[in-house]
Amino acid sequence: MSEVYDETACALGEGPLWHPGRQQLYWFDILGARLHTREDGRARSVQFDELVSAAGWVSNTELLIASETRLFLFDVERERCEDVEGLEAGDPETRSNDGRADPWGGFWIGTMGKRKGRGAGAIYRYYRGELRQLYPGITIPNSICFRPSLEGAFFADTPTGRIMRQDLDADHGWPEGDPAVFLDLAADGLHPDGSVVDAAGNLWNAQWGAWRVACYGRDGNFLKAVEFDAAHTSCPAFGGPGLSTLYCTTAREDLSEASRTRSDRHGMTFAEADAGIGQAEHQVLL
Repeated sequence: MSEVYDETACALGEGPLWHPGRQQLYWFDILGARLHTREDGRARSVQFDELVSAAGWVSNTELLIASETRLFLFDVERERCEDVEGLEAGDPETRSNDGRADPWGGFWIGTMGKRKGRGAGAIYRYYRGELRQLYPGITIPNSICFRPSLEGAFFADTPTGRIMRQDLDADHGWPEGDPAVFLDLAADGLHPDGSVVDAAGNLWNAQWGAWRVACYGRDGNFLKAVEFDAAHTSCPAFGGPGLSTLYCTTAREDLSEASRTRSDRHGMTFAEADAGIGQAEHQVLL
């Protein structure tokens, strides 16, 4: 069983990001509108005035953060914000969800209805000053992550139970052709949430309600799972020395009474040492 990395109980933990320069983990409580981290052995949180969900690193002091209305630069030392681009700013019923930087310096971000309305969201890519919608009609965007060596991307619409594979243009990273099914977990009753790809090309998927992160090989075959003491695992990230620690955020929302009885650690952030070897998170180039 993995260890608790931080006891802060998030309503909806998401978006863990290991900053390779700062050697520091950042993550969000979406419903609490907070950014969390640990510094000098202590928990630190930053409160925002709108929901925040995901980030990419831009410099040693700046993150590009996705909120319910925009993408903005955030200076983690001075706690200052600078607007970059609107994100469905005219729609008060949607918010951002899962997101990650790609190997070309772009940033992929998904949106969804605050009430989880069917098809209310989309997946976008921000690249060189342009925000372009890639996939409309998404209900709950998740599993945005990238294969090694410019091999392509993954993403999911959680209610479908499927993780999709997408080829990308080698020069600029835009999608080429139609996405194809990589994993169909619906028959097993599994709900794919956030994912990350390790250095070997294996996909690690947090599975909502399953108390675990499952690892699948390049061919989609199940390899192993890491168990966590929280039902709703939401997103994994590799970090720590040698990128060998698997971190995972979790959530407290929508818990059954049985889950509440089984554990009091829901919403905490966990760490599993020596789980695998991850890729360094890509830098967002603005």
